[in-house]
Amino acid sequence: MHRNVTSTCPQHEDRFDCPDALLHYSAPFDEYGIIVHDGGTSYVVIGFCPWCGAKLPESKADKWFEELEELGYDNPLFDESSIPEKYNSDAWWRDG
Repeated sequence: MHRNVTSTCPQHEDRFDCPDALLHYSAPFDEYGIIVHDGGTSYVVIGFCPWCGAKLPESKADKWFEELEELGYDNPLFDESSIPEKYNSDAWWRDG
């Protein structure tokens, strides 16, 4: 899993543009997903490793939205530039 979500392509700067990139890992949400190659940045969240079947971490997306809503952000995905920096990485859930 790690190798697949961290691999880079010499032809595509953005993983979502590379047809060979299959999986995405979102550090802020601690979730894995299969990339939907439709020209955007969509992915379908998965709960198990497609290769070995190991259970993947539960998504923290709901908690992310809850915490930011408590801080006064109505739609944090559209206010990305103004949300606290720690919410752009895994720092918010790793550091507590």
